Amino acid sequence: MANPSNLQISTDRTELDVPLIYRFLSEQSTWAVGISRAVVDRAIENSLCFGGYVDGRQVAFARVITDYATFGNLVDMFVIPEYRGRGYSLEIMKAVMAHPSLKTLRRFMLATGDAHGLYEKFGFTAPQRPETLMERFFPNMYVS
Repeated sequence: MANPSNLQISTDRTELDVPLIYRFLSEQSTWAVGISRAVVDRAIENSLCFGGYVDGRQVAFARVITDYATFGNLVDMFVIPEYRGRGYSLEIMKAVMAHPSLKTLRRFMLATGDAHGLYEKFGFTAPQRPETLMERFFPNMYVS
């Protein structure tokens, strides 16, 4: 594994490569294919975002929807394909979990189809009481 120490992480939205984020989410993600640029822009504007950069190029992203007090939901986390396998997802998660506004959340949630092992390293588990959780889910919301 490459040394992830060359990954720079920032929560400064002005540094985000929004076209890259949009392209990944709308074309390559398994959860937001077809999402519009306007929706991506609004989501970024209303979330705590983490960008991961190597030599000034954005290679990773994570977004937390939060009230900064009691609740957070981690979404849209990715490392672009050519930079995977270098420990960058672990580094982004370390930054997310260390963020002062997220350290004291009573409930921090996420949904994943294939990265359970990564998130378990940070204390995420299956819901203790799944019978108390409900959702409205529209998986094909952005597909025309």
